This record gives sequence, C-alpha cells and structure tokens, in this order.
Amino acid sequence: MSNIESGLGDELVSVCRTVVGDELRSITCFTDDGVEQVYLRSDLDRTADLVGFAKVERTGFDAVAKYSGTQLGDYHATVRMFEHGYLTRIVVDRIGVWVTTDVMSMERFEELASALKPVLEEHTTDTVFE
Repeated sequence: MSNIESGLGDELVSVCRTVVGDELRSITCFTDDGVEQVYLRSDLDRTADLVGFAKVERTGFDAVAKYSGTQLGDYHATVRMFEHGYLTRIVVDRIGVWVTTDVMSMERFEELASALKPVLEEHTTDTVFE
C-alpha cells in the first residue's frame, strides 16, 4: 500500500473483510491517474493486469452520470460474474474500488457496496495516491 493515502487501504481491507469474510480475494483502488492493489489473498498469484482492469473499471466514472435520473434510480455498484468468482466495482466521484470475491449471495454484494461507499466519500482524488 505504498502509494495509497495513509489509512485508506487499511480501512478498505477492514470493511471488506467484515462484510465478505474469507470469500474476499482482492481489493484494488483506482482513480483516473492511478491504480493500486491494496489486498490480495495469500493463495492467489499477483498476475492480474491491474492497468488493464483499471481501464475497464474507469468506465464506472461515467456510468454514475449516465444512469443518473433514470427510472432505475441512482447507480450503486457493478457486479461482474466470472468462472471463479465475482468482481464488484464501487465509484464515488473520481475514486473507485473493485473487490474480487469467491462465489457468494447477492445480498452480500449489496452489503459490500453500501459499506464501501462512505469510505470512498471521505476521500478526494487529490489525496488517494500520495
């Protein structure tokens, strides 16, 4: 967590571990200019293309505005399904986090998004990466 604002990485890990528990695989924080993995479960390899993932997940910055005012209501999070688990993306302003998990119930994704949103709201893009 060398480039993440002091305390933010620890807070993200704490919130995710509380909500997700042992199903937590990884946590990555991103902005327009940076990306950093703040947690990776010990049984997983560090082979993910974080820059490539960030490029895809940054589309969430525009999704908040594009979905605003729709009959679906405010945008909360995106959940992507994969063969070995899920990726959940939460964005607030120009700060985002994606969390990967093993398979778990949909209610837990809702809890995860609700728990992470206030953490991101406390930070500005100017202070996320030191």
